[in-house]
Amino acid sequence: MIHQTAIIDPGAEIYADVDIGPYSIIGKNVSIGSGTRIGAHVVITGKTSIGANNHIFHHVSLGEQPQDKKYADEPTTLEIGDGNVIREFCTFNTGTVQDKGKTVVGNRNWVMAYVHIAHDCAVGDDVILANCTQLAGHVEIGDFAMLGGFTGIHQFCRVGAHALTGVGSVVLSDVPPYVTCNGNSAKPYGINAEGLKRRGFTGESIRTIRQAYKVLYRSSLSLEEAKEKISQMVKDASELAILSDFLSSGLSRGIIR
Repeated sequence: MIHQTAIIDPGAEIYADVDIGPYSIIGKNVSIGSGTRIGAHVVITGKTSIGANNHIFHHVSLGEQPQDKKYADEPTTLEIGDGNVIREFCTFNTGTVQDKGKTVVGNRNWVMAYVHIAHDCAVGDDVILANCTQLAGHVEIGDFAMLGGFTGIHQFCRVGAHALTGVGSVVLSDVPPYVTCNGNSAKPYGINAEGLKRRGFTGESIRTIRQAYKVLYRSSLSLEEAKEKISQMVKDASELAILSDFLSSGLSRGIIR
């Protein structure tokens, strides 16, 4: 299962059924779970844990030091869950002690070619990152978000669950859950209705989410007033809880307007 040209440090913990392709290099502090497949010329280093049934394609770099001038060889980590697809030439870095000390990628994510996930990022589950998406440090991506090709996310920004960015979006502020955005800098253009339909949201739920979007973006209310009204709407519409929670916490970058 391990090609004879691969270089595996004796300290690495690799499940017996893992496939490792030609000329790949696995460092001593790496652990790889059952069923994971690794292509040719992949480098996995640092303190990196990879779960089960991932497919990592050729020329990927995982667990390298963060691109942060403050980094001083602290033992920070990269954690990758189960069932992810990571395509060619992706780079995921470890965290920094100035933040959580770890970069985290969840489960069942579809990560296309040339994606960069910088230090201290947190990517949820069932996320799609299209080709050449670039996440700066400390970025958070919610479950089921979809980032179009060549999307760039500014450091410390958050993209909420079920949100969608168009091709070439430059995101300089937080994108609330369910919102579709596009442009440089990214502006809101409604909700991700098609994505919600595909995930089984009912017509009534989608109408409710659209109503909340109008409260946030198309009413004469201030942001604080809109947040309060949406929090009241949660009582009758549980699908708005993630939107209300998002707006009530961590808006260090503000939201796209």
